[in-house]
Parts: sequence; structure tokens; C-alpha cells
Amino acid sequence: MPTTGPRYVLHLPLTVPTEEQALRFAYALARSLALVPGVEVAGATVSAEDAQHVRRWVFCDRIMPDRRRCRARADHDGPCDPDR
Repeated sequence: MPTTGPRYVLHLPLTVPTEEQALRFAYALARSLALVPGVEVAGATVSAEDAQHVRRWVFCDRIMPDRRRCRARADHDGPCDPDR
């Protein structure tokens, strides 16, 4: 459903000690919010606090033949799967 008027993006800073922990948390948080309208799970990224312009994708995000996106972790092994 198209919206009229302005749209807003939520930024929620969270710091953790390692990139692996950040990726795990971002994956779990995005998946838990996947059914909320307007949440773009495939757009989740992680960055270092002092290099926020350099982002690492959390999900693969490849577009599948049926136009859905792969929701496996970025750099996953095996075939893409939009239902993971």
C-alpha cells in the first residue's frame, strides 16, 4: 500500500565488542521484526563505530527468480533461499 506524505527511517545505535556479535544480534533482531509492516529485513547492515560509512550486509539479499529476496546470512554457503 503506497503511503502519502513523508516517511522516516529508524536508526538504533547499539555497540557490541565484536563484528560477529553485531552480525548475530542484527540477524536476530531483523528476523524478529520481519512481520512488522515497513521493516526491510534484507537492508540490515553492520558497521564499525568509527567507520559507519563502511557497512557489512547481514543478509544475502539476492533477488530470486520469483522476485523474492534470499534471506540467508550474507556470504552463506549453498543455494539462496527466500524462506530461511
